[in-house]
Amino acid sequence: MKLMASASGLAASAPYVYAGSSTLSNVTNAQPYAMKRLVHGVCYYPELWPEEDIDRDIKEMRALGINLIRIGEFAWSTMEPEEGKISLRFFKRVMDKFHGAGFSVVFCTPTPTPPRWLTYGHPERLFVNSDGEPLIHGSRQHASYEHPAVRKACFRIIEAIARELGDHPALVGWQIDNELKCHVAEDFSPAAVASWHRWLKERFGTIDRLNKEWGTHIWSTYYQSFEQVPAPFNTPFLHNASLSTAYRMFNRERIAEFSDQQCAILRQHSKHPITHNTNPMFSVNHERLFKNLDFASYDAYPSSKQWDALVFRSDMYRAAKPGRPFWLMETSVAHNGWLGNHSPMHPAGFLAAEATLVYAMGGEGFCYWLWRQQRTGAEISHSAVFSSWYKPSIGYSQVEKVEQMRQQLEPLLVSSQPWVPEIAVTWSDHARAMIETEPMDRDEGAPESYQDVVELWHKKVFELGYHREIRFEGAELDGLKLLITPAMPYVSEEFLQRVIAFVKAGGVWLVGPGTGTRGREHTIPTDSGLALVDDVAGVSTEYVFPLTDTGIQGQADNRTLDFTGWCAAVKADHSDTRVLGTLKTDLAPGTAFLTERKLGKGKVVLLSAHPVGESGDQFLNELVQRYAQELGLTAPFEVSAGTVVAPRVDAQGRRLWVAVNMDGEGGELSVPAGAKDAASGESIRSSRVNVAPYGWRAVKV
Repeated sequence: MKLMASASGLAASAPYVYAGSSTLSNVTNAQPYAMKRLVHGVCYYPELWPEEDIDRDIKEMRALGINLIRIGEFAWSTMEPEEGKISLRFFKRVMDKFHGAGFSVVFCTPTPTPPRWLTYGHPERLFVNSDGEPLIHGSRQHASYEHPAVRKACFRIIEAIARELGDHPALVGWQIDNELKCHVAEDFSPAAVASWHRWLKERFGTIDRLNKEWGTHIWSTYYQSFEQVPAPFNTPFLHNASLSTAYRMFNRERIAEFSDQQCAILRQHSKHPITHNTNPMFSVNHERLFKNLDFASYDAYPSSKQWDALVFRSDMYRAAKPGRPFWLMETSVAHNGWLGNHSPMHPAGFLAAEATLVYAMGGEGFCYWLWRQQRTGAEISHSAVFSSWYKPSIGYSQVEKVEQMRQQLEPLLVSSQPWVPEIAVTWSDHARAMIETEPMDRDEGAPESYQDVVELWHKKVFELGYHREIRFEGAELDGLKLLITPAMPYVSEEFLQRVIAFVKAGGVWLVGPGTGTRGREHTIPTDSGLALVDDVAGVSTEYVFPLTDTGIQGQADNRTLDFTGWCAAVKADHSDTRVLGTLKTDLAPGTAFLTERKLGKGKVVLLSAHPVGESGDQFLNELVQRYAQELGLTAPFEVSAGTVVAPRVDAQGRRLWVAVNMDGEGGELSVPAGAKDAASGESIRSSRVNVAPYGWRAVKV
């Protein structure tokens, strides 16, 4: 069995609380959140079935240990079958019944599926794609949230729900909409374009400033007014990069504002926390979206081969709202599916392993989509706890295993919190928008998207055995010793000042390829090749050029490296800067791709080209390991590949490791002397503990 890098015990740490940026966490509770239970929930659609089935549903849910339902998200036409005729009596009866049975409820605003009366005869209210095609009623996300009549209708139904149900004793939380922008991206409706012009005026103030910052005399795209600035519909070739990226950012800002406005209405009538269920792939600005939400939640439908997606998303959304547990709001009990497609079935045991991982990594809620298989619609092939004909599904026994695990693990997790990682990878929504406009040059098999790059670096840290997380660009750097920032074309002065303070205090900033190569408005810097990064890294950028398929190599640590993507060829420009890796090409003689600069008590490490192949992978592993060791980071876990360790700590500083086998092959974890099995309290006499296939072990160290 192959083991990861050697490990020793994890140092004791304070509970998982660090300060969020004051501008990005204005609704985070000042007091640390105390988790009282693990939520075992299910998405429930009573409006689709006879009302007399509810009592049977309650009985069956109780037998499975389910303690929460999520309702309302797609039920607008049930609540308001005709415009202005709103009745929530049915949903109040549902909530009354579930409250009487001891269940909690998360209520969703029903805005993802506007009813037919809202858009019938009103094509101007429809979402329009970049081809200029309206998306008609029949699915979801077909209405333009930019149209005033659509927003008015949305806010009317939300206010009615909040007034009627906001203080219901079963209610414990709200969910805004459902998976915003999962099926669509930028809106090109007339209402969106009008809003775009207003947004530009607020951003730039004058059209002269826009023209200057975008350089609009190129290709005669100069504008006399904001109304002349087009939305980036299809054009014979390509739009100005500044315009395309700005339109993405505009749409993402506006959908976050739509969420903000929903939150404001709910908070007028209810004190319960608010979330939204998202996914890194959706076309939203995640950091901005969570600014006015109380806790993070995400959806994930991995097959058993895609379990690492759960690690990445849990590390990302755990850090999205510091100090507050996240929820996995939707996952399948057996397989994902919709018309024309389905994913492979989960093997026995995988669902319980998935739930254990989510809970152990900082999750409070684990919820299934859905309770009863839909008999109509586009997702009739998706698995559920019960079939349409009300028989236990093939996943039913796996839900039972989840509940057995939950009862065992709950006492350990409610009395502890996730340990604060010492390594983080930066997530920048601005960078993501830029890379969607200007895809990265790359070899086949190299990271294709911004998310792919962030996941690559995250996976490096994870596979080396280190605890880690994803922190948004605007997050504070509390608790960190090593920050990795890959592929962030625009580096703001505000971000850089926080990083400089972090480095001077003793941290290491590892600057990944592509970082600093663009200005705020997706332009090329004119003062230096990497803008502000040059000065901080103590280098002078000589050239920026693509390496893919050029055969140009580099030399570092007595290793010859191949590259992909763009390279910034630099020279040391400061007495504290050392060259650690050089380029081998007559086109850029005497230039480097890897430098290190001492700054205060810490270091800035610039890696300006991406190594590939087996040698490149090993080089990146060694690079991370080198600085982790220099910083004296807590030693990595010695654990077999395919098994994940979630480190936690209780209020007294006592440490808890929860190891979960995710590949179904079983695992092995090294433990220090004196370790005890947390479930039984018995001492562990061996230096290693075995983890059963899809099983878990909780160890006190």
